[in-house]
Amino acid sequence: MALFTDNIRRGARASRRKAEINITNLMDVMMVLLVVFMVAAPLMTSGIALDLPKVGGKAFEGKETSVTISVDGEGYFYIGQTEVPADKMVAKLNSMKEENSELSVTIAGDSGAQYGRVIGLMAMLKEAGFSKVGLKTEPKPNAKR
Repeated sequence: MALFTDNIRRGARASRRKAEINITNLMDVMMVLLVVFMVAAPLMTSGIALDLPKVGGKAFEGKETSVTISVDGEGYFYIGQTEVPADKMVAKLNSMKEENSELSVTIAGDSGAQYGRVIGLMAMLKEAGFSKVGLKTEPKPNAKR
């Protein structure tokens, strides 16, 4: 009988050892993933380099239901980093609006771009039925938020 109870005790000790989890390895993996995402997140922003005009005022916040159209200094239109001809801009945006009816358009015009190109794009979008069209600027360096 003593032999039988001794085997039960050993089995209980063995199962207790298996119940312990060493989370040090899991924490190492999580820290590596955190660093990878911290480095990769700034690289995921898309668009072209523009010199935006600087004005006062507060930045508005909203949902991510917006598309940004960039107008560079030479007057070319871009959605993200893709150049889109002016005659195909409305068709492209209409296809985006079919997927999201609450789509708003933000125009980011380079400060060296011709005023007529930026306002012409805005008028073209208003005529196409886009009611939420805005202009993107940067705050002045000494402006308070």
